[in-house]
Amino acid sequence: MSAPAMEDIRRLPMPLSREDALSLRAGDMVLLDGELVITAGLPTCQRLAECVEGRRQLPRALDGVGLFHLGSYSREAPGEGFEVLYMNPTTSTRFNALMPGLIRGFGLTAVGGKGGLDAACVEAMREVGCVYFSFVGGGAPLLSDAIREVVSVHWNDLVSHYRLVTLRVEALGPVTVGIDAHGNSLYGDLSQAAADRMPAIMAELGRARGEAEHTR
Repeated sequence: MSAPAMEDIRRLPMPLSREDALSLRAGDMVLLDGELVITAGLPTCQRLAECVEGRRQLPRALDGVGLFHLGSYSREAPGEGFEVLYMNPTTSTRFNALMPGLIRGFGLTAVGGKGGLDAACVEAMREVGCVYFSFVGGGAPLLSDAIREVVSVHWNDLVSHYRLVTLRVEALGPVTVGIDAHGNSLYGDLSQAAADRMPAIMAELGRARGEAEHTR
């Protein structure tokens, strides 16, 4: 399969508008420009859930923004502030239990990471009008080159890659729409395709085992 031509890759501003989120389809490829919020921390998402529930004060507005499961290696350079040296996606399924509440509670238009999200998250995204962007695992140099500015850093009591960090990026990606705002999921399609093939695979294994035992 050939790589997509540049004219087939959309370039969209962040925060992603609801209209743009709804215009995307699973499998589309996108470059992102603007501000997004990243964290790789489960404790961070647990704090965000507490904010949705009113048990903790939110350090910055998250209504309608993009919240991405991106880990970062950072340092606080004297006289230069907080510097993100590189970032890389972390596995989104770790956050399955929390994401439906965060998607609905903050009205998120975009989430992302690697590995996708479960059916409950897909339903929340469909209700709200939110997409899931799939980032290339191990693509730290490509993703890090898109960072233009660290806009803000919150919850500094956490280790750096768990903090709630807002970045300004330029041409981040390309990322793939792994789950669209209409309930279509590339991950769900792959899982179903694998399940559909399983009976034939098991039958073939049984046949091969039977032949092997017959020739002993």
